[in-house]
Amino acid sequence: MLRRPAALILAAPFVALAAPADSANQCKVVDVDFRPAESPNPVGMRFPLQIVAWLEDAQGNYVDTIFITQEVGTFGLGNRPGRFDFNSGPLWPYGRRSTVFPIWANRHGLEFPEVVFQNDDDNNLSHPFTQSSSEIHFCKPLMRAEASWDAASCASVVFTDKGTLHPTRKSKYPPRQDITRASQDTPSVDMYDLLNPFDAVSTATPASGQPALVSWPIPPELPAGNYVLMMEVAREFDANATYNATTFPPPGGIPWADYGLPYRGQPSVVYRVPFAIGPGEQTAVALEYAGYSDPTAADGSVRAPDATITTDVLGSGAGRLAVIPHADGDYRVRVVARNEEDNIAPGIPAVPRVDAFTSTAATISFRAPGDDGKIGKVKGYEVRYRTAAASGGSDMTEANFAESSLITATVPIHEPGTLTTFSLQGLLPETTYAIGIRAFDDCRNTSPLAILQFTTAPRTSGEVDACFVATAAYGSVMADDVEPLRRLRDTVLRRTTLGELFVETYYTLGPAVSGVVGESELLRSTARTALDPIVAWAKRMSNR
Repeated sequence: MLRRPAALILAAPFVALAAPADSANQCKVVDVDFRPAESPNPVGMRFPLQIVAWLEDAQGNYVDTIFITQEVGTFGLGNRPGRFDFNSGPLWPYGRRSTVFPIWANRHGLEFPEVVFQNDDDNNLSHPFTQSSSEIHFCKPLMRAEASWDAASCASVVFTDKGTLHPTRKSKYPPRQDITRASQDTPSVDMYDLLNPFDAVSTATPASGQPALVSWPIPPELPAGNYVLMMEVAREFDANATYNATTFPPPGGIPWADYGLPYRGQPSVVYRVPFAIGPGEQTAVALEYAGYSDPTAADGSVRAPDATITTDVLGSGAGRLAVIPHADGDYRVRVVARNEEDNIAPGIPAVPRVDAFTSTAATISFRAPGDDGKIGKVKGYEVRYRTAAASGGSDMTEANFAESSLITATVPIHEPGTLTTFSLQGLLPETTYAIGIRAFDDCRNTSPLAILQFTTAPRTSGEVDACFVATAAYGSVMADDVEPLRRLRDTVLRRTTLGELFVETYYTLGPAVSGVVGESELLRSTARTALDPIVAWAKRMSNR
């Protein structure tokens, strides 16, 4: 498996890909535009908003989810192993965040088996090496003082327990669906993809301060009439005088309690926009938030606005969405329901190529197609990848494109024929990637698939700060026997010239060795046997 470079390419302004239109000639479209506000930065790193948007009818009955940020919709933020009040941090891997969207979770009417640790120990961040496989999205838990806290990507190879489905306990959130089962995982992991109905409308959080547009083709069977667009918005670490680490303290008396920080602040807030679907174009807006959720996720009721929610700080509480000035009236969320005539698919993204690449990144370009063949600008792009390691083969085809992994980046929208460039980050060294690019228009007509393939460069010496072989041998960066080795490296080896030379040599050879070790239980067992005396010595050194 590989690190996922994040999910679904975005256009500028942000455009979320929704379900395809059923009619080849005409579609009715709901456009929702908003702007995530710049977030306060109380813990040394900006944590993105989590946003979900759904439709209800005039009687308050749930109709459909049209947009959800990928941490919940793809990576299973609401239904992960571990207690819900675990501390949090950058790309924190554990803790079922049942408080992220309580209103939406109680409206959609679905239930999923709860994901739990394989050993059913909800209180521990460290798990047996036989139950931990290579992680493709989340990072290892960090302490606030560690330099990697504010890094843009994980600082080391990570192994996590992907969990198992509990036979009786239920969750209102789907499990993650971005992983392929490894030998250390339970057969439950094969079910995760099948259980998640929201990945089709799951995308990365739009950039703070930038306009965002969700465009949803209305199913032909949805009757004309009055509807309500509901948008629930949540953010970790959004504390104020009412909701903070004192009123919602982290759990105590558990292992690794000094890792991460208490994340529970103000609950999610919801914006409500009544609008009509009918002939012609219908527009409606909302400026003020409609209420907030129960901070403990005890129910799905909307609490009326009150003084406990911050209203005068940009990015916090009711201000998580920015006010957008408009001649017809300012708003935070605007809905436009309209008809769209379109029976011509976009042209193919032409001459795709890799302009530059390193061990962890690539710059890709192509000539922009037209919305209708060669005419007009497209609505956006969908980009997916495959690798030999993750998929059993790196060939990309029209047949397997939908099953391939989505990518997140920013792809600008240009006039047809314009050179269009975007970058991919978080790639793995010495890995062959097949990239598929296709354009889509307002009615979700899609272009032919443009495909390119490349192999990333070897890892740069010292590029990743990790105990590669030890992590592969013990199965988890958080394993009890890995931590003494990390401390030995940082407190002893790196204080001498010979020690630093050893570390740099290890970084050059370690990734390749760990890749082989991690795939074989025999080699992992052999590596553990070889490391045991070093671990024992490291523990003695740490105790001096």
